[in-house]
Amino acid sequence: MDVRSISDEGVAQHDVEDLKALLDGQDGLVWVDIPVCDEEATRVLSEVFGFHPLAVRDCAERNQVPKVRIYPDHVFVVLHTPELGAGGHVHYLELDQFIGPGYVVTVHGPLNPKVSLESALRETCAVQKRLETGRLRPATSFELSYAIVSRLAQRQEEFIGAVTREVWALEQRVMGDDIGDPDDFLEELFRTRHGLLAVSTMGALSREIYGRMANLARFLPADAQPLVEDIVDQFDRVRSLAGGEKDYLQGVIEFHRIRTETRRTVAAERQNEDVRKISAWAAVIAVPTFISGVYGMNFARMPELNWAFGYPAAIALMIVVSLGTFYLFRRIGWL
Repeated sequence: MDVRSISDEGVAQHDVEDLKALLDGQDGLVWVDIPVCDEEATRVLSEVFGFHPLAVRDCAERNQVPKVRIYPDHVFVVLHTPELGAGGHVHYLELDQFIGPGYVVTVHGPLNPKVSLESALRETCAVQKRLETGRLRPATSFELSYAIVSRLAQRQEEFIGAVTREVWALEQRVMGDDIGDPDDFLEELFRTRHGLLAVSTMGALSREIYGRMANLARFLPADAQPLVEDIVDQFDRVRSLAGGEKDYLQGVIEFHRIRTETRRTVAAERQNEDVRKISAWAAVIAVPTFISGVYGMNFARMPELNWAFGYPAAIALMIVVSLGTFYLFRRIGWL
């Protein structure tokens, strides 16, 4: 658990035992960053800050969707940011915030064992570096929260940028007819689409959270309103970017589908044409084969056996019938 005080003089690190005195002193801002909501963290949230039990429980448990609760003296916000995992799976990294007069408490939600703690702390670490270098010096708790949430929205945009590069690569493979194994390629297409859908949903839900907060501005400090509205615009941008790329990828998927279906249709037509040709030639050959088979049986009472022109007549019959059959199939386009 990291406890920092922020004032005009700079940023100072403190022990957890100093937290109550810092809050009572009201000298600058106090930022408490909790990587894991363990028993000690739960005690601090409940006893030192006196937060609502439901909010404390939400910090200890995973929340599937963002949320905001406005209490008389503070605001509780739950947000998510994406982290790409193995096989195209998108992990939802949760960041909870308590924003009150003179303090901000950030709690990182439960992590999937496959996600590193470093990834979960990326936003807060980035803001901490800005504080330490003096590039950021917030005067109010909402300014500090604004910096953290802006970094979270930026990370969502970075995720969109990474997935967009995959979209471009997939499009090049489709246009260049270099898709490799069709099943694997189709899986890549839908895995990439899933990533865009996930971050688009995050942006849309986060936008709704801060949109609701903007509508309840009467419960917030006066200086918080423009910051909240700007965050609404940031999440609008995330939603718009992800939605646009998702539609673009859908076009690539549709093009790939149409091309595949066209090729299958052409292949089926060629196969049908080959079958018609084989059937036509079989019919052409079958007639003389039948005639020769009949005359080859040599029954004693076949009048053609003793006829001088029997053999030439049989040959002529075979030729005439074969040519007639060939002409018929040629006329209907089978040959």
